Amino acid sequence: MAAITLERANIIIAAALAKGREFGLKPLTVAVLDAGGHLIALQRQDGASNHRPQIAIGKASGALALGVSSREIDELAAKRPIFVAALGPIVPQGVIPAAGGIILAGADGAPVGAVGITGDTSDNDEACAIAGAAAAGLKPL
Repeated sequence: MAAITLERANIIIAAALAKGREFGLKPLTVAVLDAGGHLIALQRQDGASNHRPQIAIGKASGALALGVSSREIDELAAKRPIFVAALGPIVPQGVIPAAGGIILAGADGAPVGAVGITGDTSDNDEACAIAGAAAAGLKPL
């Protein structure tokens, strides 16, 4: 199983931010959590708004909490809004129902953590998360 070390988290963040620069995106914030939901690393680009760290963590945390990407949580929120709204009090780091949070899996397919990105459109945030995962040799779930 691939662990989310600080070194690996920094690889994820660097690759995600590089993809954002390549696309010409707005300032991004990237959070990497381990499988237990603990923050390993976070970077907020210059100019990113003040609550972006909480949003990035919430995207990653929500993915881990429900076992699906934050894009799928967004789809779930459309079908079951009361359920998703009720998660707030029981998931301390938050659940953000918008694309940009993915679960990270090792070569064996087992989840090892999550990355959450915010700052541009949700689709662009997610594309950067996927790029970060790939750079670290991890698979997005």
